[in-house]
Formats: sequence, structure tokens, C-alpha cells
Amino acid sequence: MSQAITSRASQQTDRAISISRRPIIRELLARTIGIAAGIGTHVLFGITVWYLYWFLSEMNATPSRYAIWIDLLLALQFAVPHSWLLHPANRKKLSRWITTPFYGLFFCVATCVSLLLTITQWRTIDFTVWQLSGSAHAAVRTGFVLSWVALFYSLWLSGLGYQTGLTPWLAWVRHQPLAKREFDESGWYRWFRHPIYLSFLGLIWFTPRMTLDHALLTGIWTIYIFIGSWLKDRRLEFYLGETYREYETRVPGYPFMTWGPLGLRRAN
Repeated sequence: MSQAITSRASQQTDRAISISRRPIIRELLARTIGIAAGIGTHVLFGITVWYLYWFLSEMNATPSRYAIWIDLLLALQFAVPHSWLLHPANRKKLSRWITTPFYGLFFCVATCVSLLLTITQWRTIDFTVWQLSGSAHAAVRTGFVLSWVALFYSLWLSGLGYQTGLTPWLAWVRHQPLAKREFDESGWYRWFRHPIYLSFLGLIWFTPRMTLDHALLTGIWTIYIFIGSWLKDRRLEFYLGETYREYETRVPGYPFMTWGPLGLRRAN
């Protein structure tokens, strides 16, 4: 009798210990997956940057009779979701499934996958719009390389860790609260509002050989960049309020662009 009672008590104790361990196991599993997601995202980011450099530099692709339609869809499938995911209302909806520490990673992965899809599936159109040689070729190639330097400088100014999701992810890894992101009017941001977008314009325009398919990509992404710049202004007004509105009254969206939707904002 006493042995039965002892055995039953022992089983209950073991069950209680097993139940108490479950939250710990879940927490360890969640953190393992979260850490792996962060590392994997940044490996993917590095791979994408590498392939994007050579894609925009060479634009070597397979020809196709349907190239113009394939390329049109590929150019749009990057541009449209990129801004949609950043819209405050859409981000709020998605936050029900993707928490703040991981939204930046999610956005980075979506951007990388979209770019890699464009790079790997792009089709060439064998028609040359312009072909530069000599000093003009060297000047444009220099402009292309400098645009990459400018892009990473601009990303560093705006917080590269926020662009890739690294900063909020690291705060989660370290069990630290995410510090409030302040607007830093430094570097090129003292002279124009969108140095990242301007740098990207250099990446798609500075090419010694402009083929028709490259021109299609350049045209669509140029339109997207200007629309995206306007949308970014609206997002920053939403998040930063009067601080950013006052900044818009002093600093144009692009150099010498003092009028229009991306010009200087009228003071209230």
C-alpha cells in the first residue's frame, strides 16, 4: 500500500517537473530559431548585394521572345511590395504575426528574395540604346562604383542596422529594450532628404552599355524611386511628426529640387 502511494507520488512529481520544463524548452527553441533567422537573413543580405552588383554591372541574361513582359513583371514585383510592406497601416496589420524584433528581418528577406528573383529570371533584349567607350566609359564606370560607395555611406547615416533588421534583432538577442529611433540630421541629410534613393539612381543609370531591357528596368525603377521618396516622406511625417515636417521646410528631397512634391515643404 505504502509502495503504491510512494510510486504514485513519484509519478506525480515527475509529471510536474516535466510540465515545468516545457516553457523552458519552448523558450530555448524559440530563441534558437530566432537567432538562426537573424544570422540567415544577414547571410542572404550579403549574397544579394554581391549578385546585385554584378547584375547591374554586366546585365548579362538569357534572351527570350517574351523578354519585355517578363522583365516588366520582374521590375514591378520588386517595386510595389517594397513600399507596401513599409506602409504604417500594412505594418500594423502584419505585426499581429510578426513581432517588432523580427519585422526588419522579414522586410530584409522579402527585399532580398524579390531582388534575387529579378536577377536570376531577367531576360535580355538585344538592342543597344547607347554604347560608351574611351574616357566616357571610364567616367561612367567610376560613377557606378562611387554610387555603391554613396549607397553604403547613406545606409550607414540612416542606420544600416535598421535597414537590415539587425538593430532590433540584436536588442531581442540581448534581452534589451529597443531604443527609440531619433532623427539624425547629419552628413548628406543636411543637404537633401533622400541620399539612399539618389545613390540607387546612380546604380541604375551609370552604365557604359544601355540595352533596351536595362532601359526598361532603369525607367521603372526611376519612377518607383521618386514615388518611393514621396511615400517615405509621408511615413517619416507619421512617425516623427513636427520634427520631420520642419526639416522638410529647410531641406529638399534631392539636390536643387526646391519645388514640387519632393521639394521644400511650405511652412505652416
